[in-house]
Amino acid sequence: MWTINAIGRLGNQMGQYATLYALAKANGRPAYIPAPMHRTLAPLFRISLPVLHSSTASAVPWRNYRLDDWMQERYRHIPGRYVRLTGYPCSWTFYHHLRPEILREFSLHEHVRREAQAVLGALRVHGARPRTFVGVHVRRGDYVHVMPRVWKGVVADRAYLRQALDWFRARYPAPVFVVTSNGMAWCRDNIDASRGDVVFAGDGLEGSPGKDFALLTQCNHTVMTIGTFGIWAAYLAGGDTVYLANYTLPDSPFLKVFKPEAAFLPEWVGIAADLGQGSP
Repeated sequence: MWTINAIGRLGNQMGQYATLYALAKANGRPAYIPAPMHRTLAPLFRISLPVLHSSTASAVPWRNYRLDDWMQERYRHIPGRYVRLTGYPCSWTFYHHLRPEILREFSLHEHVRREAQAVLGALRVHGARPRTFVGVHVRRGDYVHVMPRVWKGVVADRAYLRQALDWFRARYPAPVFVVTSNGMAWCRDNIDASRGDVVFAGDGLEGSPGKDFALLTQCNHTVMTIGTFGIWAAYLAGGDTVYLANYTLPDSPFLKVFKPEAAFLPEWVGIAADLGQGSP
């Protein structure tokens, strides 16, 4: 049997689940998820992989196999009967060839979907019900300090978000932007809502992110900044996606563990970050 480590929060564990699903299938092995991963994902999604309970997992002679954050040919030929994949894989290069299956695994429970749809259905812009919803996810939190201090990079600033929203305004008639973030106060101060087409809908609860994530997946299109939460929201929503590009210096150690071309789908639209921006 194969399994994978369950570390990180929702976006990380979605990446681990999808990677285990794809690599176990490629190697002809049965896949089981650890109980903590089931507790994270099952309340939201109709996942199908069986659960490996802790008592069983502790008795298995696992061989740990570390993955980089992008697919490599050797991962199609991983030896061993009891393999535990490790790392933080979150790249479409592992599983995009199985996209219909991955979308099915991460389909929302009906009550979760209905709740998100009810929020969107109640929105009005200038008295009319919008036809185009653009989910906006702004990653703040620890990244505000980690990016400049550890990774030689930046987070999204107000200029990027203005450009990203204008990209959609130029292409769709009367879109409404549904903003979620783990820094909602910053968003209210830095995203211009004077046109009446921006709704601050997220609750920003990092400990229970299901509501915000469901809202994003039920939108037609996505504006994301950085982080696996936004990547997965965009992947599940489909439609057009605009993301923050080139947000680290060329010598950033982040680029040794993260390949932008393996994280963002080729058809997604990148807007370059301002590496000289002031206070985040």
